Amino acid sequence: MDMNEIKEIFFQECEEQLAELESGLLKMNDGDRDPETVNAVFRAVHSIKGGAGAFGLDDLVAFAHVFETTLDCVRSNKLEPTQDVLKVMLKSADVLADLTNAARDGGSVDESRSRGLVKELEALANGELPSPSAVSEAPAPKSAPKAAPAAVAATPAPKPTDDSGFQPIPFSFDDFGGEEKPVDLPAYEITFKPRFELYSKGNDATLLLRDLSRLGEMSIYCNTDALPGLDELDPEGAYFFWNITIKTDKGEDAIRSVFEFAEWDCDLTVKPAEDSKPGETNDELPMIPVPFDLSILDDGGAAEVPAAVETKADDTAAAVAAAETATNVTQMAAAAARVEKKESAAAAAAAAASAAAQNNAAAGAGQTIRVDLDRVDRLINLVGELVINQAMLSQSVIENDTTGTSSINMGLEELQQLTREIQDSVMAIRAQPVKPVFQRMSRIVREIADMTGKSIRLITEGENTEVDKTVIDKLAEPLTHMIRNAVDHGIETPEKRAAAGKNTEGTVRLTAKHRSGRILIELADDGAGINREKVRQKAIQNDLIPADANLSDEEIDNLIFLPGFSTADKISDISGRGVGMDVVKRSIQALGGRINITSRPGQGSVFTMSLPLTLAVLDGMVVTVAGQTLVVPLTAIVETLQPEAAAIHSFGANHRLISIRNSFCPLVDVGRILNFRATQANPVEGVALLVESEGGGQRALMVDAIQGQRQVVIKSLEANYTHVPGIAAATILGDGRVALILDVDAVVGASRGQSLKAEMSLAAAG
Repeated sequence: MDMNEIKEIFFQECEEQLAELESGLLKMNDGDRDPETVNAVFRAVHSIKGGAGAFGLDDLVAFAHVFETTLDCVRSNKLEPTQDVLKVMLKSADVLADLTNAARDGGSVDESRSRGLVKELEALANGELPSPSAVSEAPAPKSAPKAAPAAVAATPAPKPTDDSGFQPIPFSFDDFGGEEKPVDLPAYEITFKPRFELYSKGNDATLLLRDLSRLGEMSIYCNTDALPGLDELDPEGAYFFWNITIKTDKGEDAIRSVFEFAEWDCDLTVKPAEDSKPGETNDELPMIPVPFDLSILDDGGAAEVPAAVETKADDTAAAVAAAETATNVTQMAAAAARVEKKESAAAAAAAAASAAAQNNAAAGAGQTIRVDLDRVDRLINLVGELVINQAMLSQSVIENDTTGTSSINMGLEELQQLTREIQDSVMAIRAQPVKPVFQRMSRIVREIADMTGKSIRLITEGENTEVDKTVIDKLAEPLTHMIRNAVDHGIETPEKRAAAGKNTEGTVRLTAKHRSGRILIELADDGAGINREKVRQKAIQNDLIPADANLSDEEIDNLIFLPGFSTADKISDISGRGVGMDVVKRSIQALGGRINITSRPGQGSVFTMSLPLTLAVLDGMVVTVAGQTLVVPLTAIVETLQPEAAAIHSFGANHRLISIRNSFCPLVDVGRILNFRATQANPVEGVALLVESEGGGQRALMVDAIQGQRQVVIKSLEANYTHVPGIAAATILGDGRVALILDVDAVVGASRGQSLKAEMSLAAAG
């Protein structure tokens, strides 16, 4: 693995840490004061800082360090996380994300903004209240720390006393003859107990202790009470811990920075030393200075392991002494084996080590792995081909075997079940929660609210709702435009809200949930709602509709999705160009979804997006309509029934109803809607599929016959052919024929009088 791959892994981990950071800050902003939440926020910034330091990302390290220092004040209860404090921290999290993206992509960040936030963070760490104008002001240069007085540098040079240029040099005789008094440095007591994870990640306790010794005079005692016998020794285990006393003027932060990359893999305590005798700990254990022989680090640990402390001559004590400064636990076992000088003991140790290593490997194995997305896509494509071939094989057997009881048939049924399990497992790999996308919206709300001078709170629900990663990747853009529209156009200013008797703080609610094999994402605001008269007049001015057009409320609401339409009075950085909601509609339709609007004047609006859970495979019912084979998504079907003549009722000139359990449901001839035939078919000769659409209620779709239920692989028509109104996609059947997947909502909409226009994008099946 080269450095670029390692760096890419670091940035992937940064995305996770940034998500954890924002999630924790939002919880704190909502009143969560759980210490674990604060610690999680601190760890996220700390981890980013540590990794950035390894790659020399100085700007990222510098900002993260200041951020981390302020968070540490919150963690130690020195700083109260008020709303104003958390507002600064949320902005700091945004800048930290910008710095991370700039380091990865080679971009740049707003330096004035980052400097302003550094100034605010430092003020918070010093106990000062956040200043509203601090962000906009350019930070003043820091004053240099006061240096110790120097006789020559601090005192002006006297003028020459004669023409020769002689210049006297002042000095003090007090500087001679006396020895400097020893400085009483503060002492710290440290307990350092590594866990086995520390060694498994390539860290070395010896190196950490060596770096610690550079901070000052250090005494150390190695506790070996937990060291097992040789036959029970695990080469990958961690049995020792160290009690350390160090005198240093560097402070506790410098001590902890030594263990920066190992802090989460060890038990570490640092506290000021109590008044006790030098060289002793609370447990009255003698503190023995440990000479660090750096030669054991230069040759990769191949040199003979030196003894760290004076020990007795017995074999067990010699093994322990050799183990105290070993570079890894494997050398500990080897040193002990050499002291014992017994081949049988060495063999027993090797067997025990091997068994323990296997147990630890099984117990400590990671629960997740990182896999390149292209590999997952390739696997999904192969599973799709497997589904098609399995269907073809089943079709061939059915055509050539009329008994239906052969062993081949039984084997095919097992193959079908196995194929389904494989397909479900593979699709689960790509399923991800929508939480990362929802979290990104928090920043959009904060930025637009600041730009418009509004007070807005974003509430998210259903963040753990899972959907295909392809859908998630393409969901960010339409959601961003919708959030900007809700904040800029939907929510009123605090003055207008107060005049209307509302809370001055507006609310935007983002919700995700599953329904009938699809995912519904709702964006609701408690603003003024859509001003339909203004929308209508704007559409007439832009020649989008004729002046005498008779439009329903729903049709007026949908005008905002037209290209170039905007109700903004002037163009700004936020809106006014008429591209936002047009992009939303096209993006949602490209994903195979649809969007609906519900608005009530003075109370707010709700935008509902209906999206498929996956764009790869679906369960469908294969039907025949006017000689054509269609697939109806199974999630849309409520039930199937055979119509009777007595249940069919005419309504108007061209409409018919079917009576189902004392209720009437419109009957829709699919063949007539799709222009497969010129006249309506006889309902009694066909089959009715009772379906439920997103916005049109229930309809009974008339088809000629049902062939069966199949699992089919979705193939895009737009990518391989062109858009076909009323058809969502295509698939390949078991006999090799291409079947069209019906867009149920488009057909239901056409039955209500809406035309299947060419510009209407396909809604993906499912």
